[in-house]
Amino acid sequence: MKALVKKYPKQGIWMEDVSMPVVGHNDVLIKVEMTAICGTDLHIYNWDDWSQKTIKTPMTIGHEFVGEIVEIGSEVAGYKIGQRVSAEGHITCGVCRNCRAGTQHLCPNTIGIGVNRNGAFAEYIAVPAKNLWPIHDAISSELAAFFDPYGNATHCALTYDVIGEDVLITGAGPIGIIAAGICKHVGARNVVITDVNQYRLSLAKDIGADRTIDVTKERLRDVMDEMHITGFDVALEMSGNPHAFNDLLKSMYHGGKVALLGILPRSTQIDWDEIIFKGLDIKGIYGRKMYETWYKMTQMLRTGFDLSKAHSHTIAIDDFQQGFDLMQSGQCGKVVCKW
Repeated sequence: MKALVKKYPKQGIWMEDVSMPVVGHNDVLIKVEMTAICGTDLHIYNWDDWSQKTIKTPMTIGHEFVGEIVEIGSEVAGYKIGQRVSAEGHITCGVCRNCRAGTQHLCPNTIGIGVNRNGAFAEYIAVPAKNLWPIHDAISSELAAFFDPYGNATHCALTYDVIGEDVLITGAGPIGIIAAGICKHVGARNVVITDVNQYRLSLAKDIGADRTIDVTKERLRDVMDEMHITGFDVALEMSGNPHAFNDLLKSMYHGGKVALLGILPRSTQIDWDEIIFKGLDIKGIYGRKMYETWYKMTQMLRTGFDLSKAHSHTIAIDDFQQGFDLMQSGQCGKVVCKW
């Protein structure tokens, strides 16, 4: 079968012929219909420091996908041939304290599809049946292809109660864009999002943000005064940018709550007084809750949340280079590839 493979330890990705995956007795084999390019895939493509420490070449990458079950392992129950599914990209051990307590998203032994084992940028992928998520008939495959980052956004946006609250989002990447729409969908009063990319800020505006801020042209404090916001009640840090994080802390209302998804550099310095004397609640966000986040994702789509506004391009998989070029440019939302 054909697959997109990180074949060499250098920048780039290569279309290769690889062996069909082996289907274990607790696995299903999925014929991939669509995949989406993630920021993680771009890190691997660029062969940055994180990738060099994490990825073992050759590796079939990709973890955002939707497809159809074509083979079922002997011990699998509850699924059928022809069923359309996506899958949780984190495979957990099932035996650690967190897994046994029902908090599998905190499993310290997590294996990432397309990161620690061969992934979904291929004609077929085998995954454990426990990781499957059935796709409702009312949901298009183009949207189901990027349920993984939609899940990151959902986990982050719903960590704290945002109903009636003023919400700040720093970073208008695809996850930040989707989170802006979720916050507005569930009842936030004001949703403000900051970035330097005007294309992505326009997507955030379209999906529901009340105010977008290009921080190269406007000051966050000036916009807060304009909107009569004393301080933000809830903030979602999506940028991984130390300056954005420090602006966020300065802009919080006393007793505010911060969900931290962006990965900040180890050298990041902050004013701890902003946290201590404001009594801020800060929580790190990783992955998706299994599988409550997936349930909420599905139900939001079924009750009118327009996730399609975060999707900008659909391309044929043979044009994969175009997709990675779009991601490099930042002039896109979610890029979906048809297999």
